Amino acid sequence: MQARSYLCESKLLKNDTMIDQIIAYNKKFVEEKGYEQYITDKYPDKKLAVLSCMDTRLTELLPAALGLKNGDAKIIKNAGGLVISAFDSAMRSLIVAIYELGVQEIMVVAHSHCGACHMSYDHFHHEMIARGVTDDTLNTIRKCGIDLDAWLEGFKDTPTSVRKTVETIKTHPLVPKDIVVRGFIIDSETGELEEIL
Repeated sequence: MQARSYLCESKLLKNDTMIDQIIAYNKKFVEEKGYEQYITDKYPDKKLAVLSCMDTRLTELLPAALGLKNGDAKIIKNAGGLVISAFDSAMRSLIVAIYELGVQEIMVVAHSHCGACHMSYDHFHHEMIARGVTDDTLNTIRKCGIDLDAWLEGFKDTPTSVRKTVETIKTHPLVPKDIVVRGFIIDSETGELEEIL
């Protein structure tokens, strides 16, 4: 009977999704009070916001290389670490960080070997079709005024992209002139920062 029970449990674990495994881990984390070392409040201690890429290489490297611990900064991540328009979600997060959370300085931190560099809608179009999205759906989205080519376009040159994002933030009509905004590229392996002027 024990062998059969073990087999059922083993099979269940094998078929668990990654999210199921994370939920099981989370339950143990909370039970063992693993959260206690991370307790802080919503206000960033360093009055800093960092806009960076969602690249998995930066998950732990970015805060470690910047000397940031939990509670030090607001870290906003997206594909490429970009502000693609003056009123996109990254810019909205920065505005909230300034006015609601006391942020006084913003670092834009792109990284070497970014997947968003040379990204194109054409590539995504083929992938979407292969995964079951129809051209009718894509055309309907376009008819609603969404420029999918621009929305899914990456950038060709990382330093230029950083300069453009920094400039968009600095000149935004809702960003106070006393906010410090600087741009950087972080090495995806070593964590070394290069400031982009």
